[in-house]
Amino acid sequence: MKTIPLFIFFVISVISVSAQTNGTEAFFETSDHVKINYKISGKGEACIYVPGGPGQGFPSFELLGGNNLEKNLQMIYMDQRGSGSSGTSDNYHLNAMVRDIEELRQHLKLDKVFLLAHSFGGIIAVNYAKQYPQHTKGLILANITLHFLNDKTLKEQIAYGNSLLQLQNKVVPKDSLSTELSKISAALRKKRIGYKFLTEDIETIRQTDKIDSLHPRIIDFGMAVISKPKEFPEYYADYAPLTKNIHVPVLVITGKKDKAVGTQHYKTFRFPDQKVVAIDGGHLLYYEKNREFVDAVREFMEKHR
Repeated sequence: MKTIPLFIFFVISVISVSAQTNGTEAFFETSDHVKINYKISGKGEACIYVPGGPGQGFPSFELLGGNNLEKNLQMIYMDQRGSGSSGTSDNYHLNAMVRDIEELRQHLKLDKVFLLAHSFGGIIAVNYAKQYPQHTKGLILANITLHFLNDKTLKEQIAYGNSLLQLQNKVVPKDSLSTELSKISAALRKKRIGYKFLTEDIETIRQTDKIDSLHPRIIDFGMAVISKPKEFPEYYADYAPLTKNIHVPVLVITGKKDKAVGTQHYKTFRFPDQKVVAIDGGHLLYYEKNREFVDAVREFMEKHR
């Protein structure tokens, strides 16, 4: 059994874009009859938000600073199948998640879109760009992973956890990394400091919890991926090597203190047209470092309109 990632805990419309009421939520039905909840707000280039988690709904991103992007972007927030306010499904495989984004694009009658992905959503967004380069104008990848629960990140988390617990770090066999991190995570939760993998400020967690309490959501997709890793091996594959074949503009935003996906993981990315912006913060830069986050996106968009 894989370790449940720390960030999962915190973490039928016929209206076209031209007729869509700005800021109004709606649903569309996928080709396999799953109702997907989405919301359009803002003005500018169309940008579909791909949540992390796995299984996080979009309100925590939107309401904790993501909506500040709406001054320069037409943000299209979506809840993935089995997440947020969308419907459940018997199919949570990666190809279905990618297809949902494509069918939303078609439903909204958009030719090309930017994708903005956070955390685990990077896996889905990058695979969309690989499959549909003709419809991808660019990628904005915020604190993403392209190799879920990879060994290097687990080792970094273990070392960081031991430092918080004031324990000496030790060599852990490769096949025991998940088990060791589970023990450390349990000890951190007992001390009420498990949140530090995401942020150094407990107030950030209080705010995310408040948003989640006001916007009840399902987490079927996330629990399926976490509890059945053998059924969903594609989510545990390393997609960093794929990046060298994705020829669209890419903005990588990384946190210098992001222990949720690892502070060095972004260095494995090899997008041919890539800009990296490193911000002094943790996993939730869109909230805690909102001005720097928004400025980075704005500058990227000004260059690639």
